[in-house]
Parts: sequence; C-alpha cells; structure tokens
Amino acid sequence: MNTTNLNNLNDTDPIPYLESAASCLTQVQTLIDTALKYLKSQCSVAGKFEAGLLDEKQLVSYELAFCVAELKAATVLIDFAHQARLLDNLSAQISLVYSAEAIQSVLQRLAKHAGDLGLTRRQVLELNTAPAATYLLDKYLAADIIAAIGAELIDRNNARLPTLLDDEKEMVRDSFARFADEVVAPLAEKIHRQDLDIPEDIIRSAAELGCFGTCIPERFGGLMPDHQSDSLSMIVVTEELSRGSLGAAGSLITRPEIAARALLNGGTAEQQQSWLPRLATADALCAIAITEPDYGSDVASVSLKASPTTGGWLLNGNKTWCTFAGKADMLLTLARTDPDTSKGYKGLSLFLVKKPSFAGHQFSHQQTNGGKLTGNAIATLGYRGMHSYDLSFEDFFVASDHLLGGEEGEGKGFYHIMAGFSGGRIQTAARATGLMQAAIEQALSYANNRKVFGAALGNYQLTQVKLCRMVAALTASRQFSYAVARMMDEGGGKMEASLVKLFTCRAAEWISREALQIHGGMGYAEESPVSRYFVDARVLSIFEGAEETLALKVIARDLIANA
Repeated sequence: MNTTNLNNLNDTDPIPYLESAASCLTQVQTLIDTALKYLKSQCSVAGKFEAGLLDEKQLVSYELAFCVAELKAATVLIDFAHQARLLDNLSAQISLVYSAEAIQSVLQRLAKHAGDLGLTRRQVLELNTAPAATYLLDKYLAADIIAAIGAELIDRNNARLPTLLDDEKEMVRDSFARFADEVVAPLAEKIHRQDLDIPEDIIRSAAELGCFGTCIPERFGGLMPDHQSDSLSMIVVTEELSRGSLGAAGSLITRPEIAARALLNGGTAEQQQSWLPRLATADALCAIAITEPDYGSDVASVSLKASPTTGGWLLNGNKTWCTFAGKADMLLTLARTDPDTSKGYKGLSLFLVKKPSFAGHQFSHQQTNGGKLTGNAIATLGYRGMHSYDLSFEDFFVASDHLLGGEEGEGKGFYHIMAGFSGGRIQTAARATGLMQAAIEQALSYANNRKVFGAALGNYQLTQVKLCRMVAALTASRQFSYAVARMMDEGGGKMEASLVKLFTCRAAEWISREALQIHGGMGYAEESPVSRYFVDARVLSIFEGAEETLALKVIARDLIANA
C-alpha cells in the first residue's frame, strides 16, 4: 500500500476540490441543456414538439438519459460529501473520485455524439481542459490516489460509509440487517439453486417486522405516517432485504408498494379499507399483472380485454412476467375496458383480481361460472424464489366492485398504475443498492483473505482501484436514492425516480461483475454467493421499466419536451 499517498489524502482539505467538482458539474449541465434544446428544435413542427420524431434520435436520446443520470448522481454525492467529510474524510475522497469519473464519462459521451447534439467537439474539449476540470481530474483520476483510497477500504474491511440517516432510520436498518443475516442469508443459496418458493419462515418473519407495511399509512395498519409519505424507510428496509437476497427477500415490498400507491391514488374508500390492512400484514399477498407478451414495457398498448357482464367484467387474454403470481392472493391487473384501441392508455382500467394462493411453478384456478386463470412459471437464470409467470385469463369473472375506483375508475387505470410505478422504480433502485452492498462485502472479504503470487489480493493496485470505484458507485447510488425519496415525500421526484432506477441498475450489473471478477474462478462457481449476485443483478435493468424504454420514452422524452 502507498502510505505516502494515503497520508496525503488524509491531510488534503477536500473543500476546494468539492467546489471545483460543483463548478464542473454546472458547466457540463450547460452543455447538456444546449443539447436538449437542440434536439427539441429538431423534433418540433411549426414550433410544437412532436414526440414521434424522437424515434429518429434514439441513440443520442439514450446517451443523454445516462448523461443526466450520472450527472445528477454526482451532484447529489457532492452535497453528501460536504456533510459526511466531518464524520469521515474518506467519504469526501470517494465522492470526488466518483465525480471526477462521472464528469469524464459524460464529456466522452457528449464528444462522441457532438454533431448529433448540436455541439462541437471543441466545446466539449474546452470544458474538459478548463482550470476547474484540470484541478479536479488531475488529482482524482490519478491511479495512485484511487488505489490509496481502495487500500484504506481494504484495511477497514468495511464497505459502508456514513449514511447521514437519523437514529430512527438507523435502528430500522439494524433490525432488518439482522433479519437479512439471520433469516434470509442462510436460506438464500438453497432457494436460488433449487428454484424454490420463498419459505413461509421468511414471509411471516418479515411481516412481523412490519416489512409489508412500510408503504401503507398507519390508519390502515401500516408503518407510514398518515399525513406524510416515508419513502426513505421503505428504501432502508429494501436495501437490507436485498443484501440478504434479491429473489428471496429484496422484492417482498415491491408489489405491495405498487399496489398500495395505486389504491391510495385511485381506490374507493371501501377498496382501501378492504385491501390495505391485509397487504400491510401480508394476510393478502399481491402481484402486478401489467406486461403482455407482445408489448413488454409499452403499457399504453395493453390488450387484455375486459368485457362488461352482469355484475362485473370478464377478462380474456394473456399477461407475462407477473412476479409472485402463484403465491399472490390478489393480482393488480391492467386491462382494456374500452374496445376502441385508438384511445390508447385512456381505454385502460385496473382490476383487483382475487385468486387462491398456490405453491410451486404452475397453477390453474377454475371459477364456478366457468372462468379460468392459469399460470406457468418462466425459467430464469436468476432472481429465483418469487417466480415470474405467464398468465392466461379465459372468461375470468371480476366483480364490479373490484374495478379500482369503481365506476369512476373506468379508463383511469394507466394513471393509477403510473402512480404505483414511481414508487416501484425507486424501490428497485434500493434493491440494486442492497445487492451492490452484498457484492462489495464479499469482494472485500475475499481480497483480504485470498493470496495470489505470494501476496494478499488486496495488496495489488488493480484490486484497490476496483474496490474504490465500486464503493464510489455504491455510495452514489445510495445517496441518489435517498435524495429522490425525500423529493417524492414532498410530492415531486417522478422524473428523478426514473433517473435513479436507470443509474443504480446499471451500476449493480457492473459492480456484481467486478465482485465476481475479483473472486476469479471461485466467483463463477455456484457455491460462491457472488455468482448469484451476478445473475440476479441482470434483471434489474429489465423489470419496472426496461432500460431502453425508461431512457427513451420516459426520461429523454420528458427532458427534451421541457427543454
């Protein structure tokens, strides 16, 4: 380890560098704003923005979405560093490494596509060589500096930096951390390798801790204050559950989170009183049936048909990737109630579809009136335990009082499910963060104990650099999700929820890959948990809004339209 550089870092006042980073981020944002306005002009007809024209600009729109996400994460991390440096100088140093690399990454993306973004490479190059950028990048992109930070992390054998959470939130974290270590982790490998259902031991124990009530108001038996959202607690709980196992515990909150937000947004008083208390205690488990075989993330094109009949509706059609559908007692199902498909999302409604709970990988439920619902689990390379199903509805009857919002809810299903998805996206960011934490903990432990060519793996510069970068991305993901949670609790943050989902899920894929690589051949063996983290991480950029759809149809479209 290079102790000279480490001592130099510990003696370095981070404030000038943090100020330099903030200045650079502002200047890069100016370039992005210019690019967004240029794309808006290219996609406007007679001064009016036409979203359909963006399909001709998909590559640069996709790149810009990631630029904005990386830049936002860096901005949040600089704010975090100003506070955290008083507790731990290493937090500020790691934040500066991440910010320097994010600035470099964004500038490279912009330079690569400068002409298509209404920029010139000279504009980008001038910013890259400006005094503030040079001051920051020359120091915090230097290999010996990054390695020195990584060496200290290895010496600490602790990948968790200060969170700046209050005592109450830390108590919540501690409770669920113990649950993850004592209940989830011992079962995680068996569940994954044998593709088992999540055991009742996990579900019941999680329910007793209040896991399912984190997103449900106290008046309905949940843990969330009645008059104030508490997304931050939900994130803290989700992180620890996901650290134990993404498939066996990390996603337990996701479905009740989406269902609860939809119910609170559009459910009748009777529906809220009927379902929310049971969701809060896991007396009723739920799943979300949105995606269809032909449309994937294109929610507005849902075609599952709901036809009016005496006393209710008949559902006919198929859904896919319906996670936890077997064990669920209720499927929150999006269906087309208006046969006029030209109305798009305005013809969609949400249904609270009751069904019995089934164990295993397939089920069939026959109603007394002849309706039928069948489900078959999809074999997946990871994310095992909850199982995702293909569903088939055949004249499946749903009573009229199970249309979300009652008569007033007809045609409003898209809006209600979007209210649920914003919570689902930030919750997915927390799942990604928990998985990253687990992967880095394993990598740190292995680096400290494994000897290669006569020395501990952690003594090598490349290992140190890898671990520094991994912890930097983890910390950026965590603090970004915390910041978005606070925005959402104040009534905003919808765009940021999409940005943080985009950012953290990509980071989780990379970090789990690096953790596996640090393990070498052992990482590829199923007996090593990092092999599970690697395959589990791959699903994160797909569900709750596939990366491409999120980047193009949500983030870029909104940013460009409002430029």
